[in-house]
Order: sequence, then structure tokens, then C-alpha cells
Amino acid sequence: QLQASGGGLVQAGGSLRLSCAASGRTFSSYTMGWFRQAPGKEREFVARISWSGSSTYYVDSVKGRFTISRDNAKNTVYLQMNSLKPEDSAVYYCAANRFPSTTAEVYDYWGQGTQVTVSS
Repeated sequence: QLQASGGGLVQAGGSLRLSCAASGRTFSSYTMGWFRQAPGKEREFVARISWSGSSTYYVDSVKGRFTISRDNAKNTVYLQMNSLKPEDSAVYYCAANRFPSTTAEVYDYWGQGTQVTVSS
């Protein structure tokens, strides 16, 4: 089970740190991903990190602003979001998959989502 937290309301240019805590099983051997979904839009890939943390990948729109990391000892994945823009507003979801992917449909486990709202 995955539990996302850390969302909230922030002004443009601000920062938030999302956390995704796993319980019930260990995800240390899984690729972990963050996705987001804005109202009326499809779920969008944001970032992913390999099981070891040595490899990361981002959607172009967040490169240089967002950083994904993980602490396998704590069974937790993070998404540090800086220089936030109004277009970053969405419900953010964490997910786990055995293999690296940017496709939401292949991820096996999902958190419940946390709302991020960026005001202009």
C-alpha cells in the first residue's frame, strides 16, 4: 500500500515536498514513479526513479525544477518540487512497478493521491 502526502496550496515560485510511504510490503526492488492528473486531463507521467536510486527520469516540463529521490530504509519516495507554476496544479499520485516505465497503465500499485494547487 502506498500513501502520498505533502500536497497543499502554494504561490507560484514556491516549493513543496511530496512523500510516498509504503506499508504492508517493501518496494525497495521496484521502480517508483510520480504521476499527476489535472481536472479534465489524462494522468501524466512526472518522474520515476530506479530501485537503487541511481537512475531518474523526468518529463520535460519539470526538468530542473523537480527532484525525485528515495530512501529504501524508510520505504519512502519523495518528490521535491521547486519553482512551482500554476500549470503544475494537479492531484499527484505515486506508483510502483517492477520495471522502468513512463506509462501509467503498467504500474501495479498506486497511492491515493495528494492535491497540489499553485496560485498565480
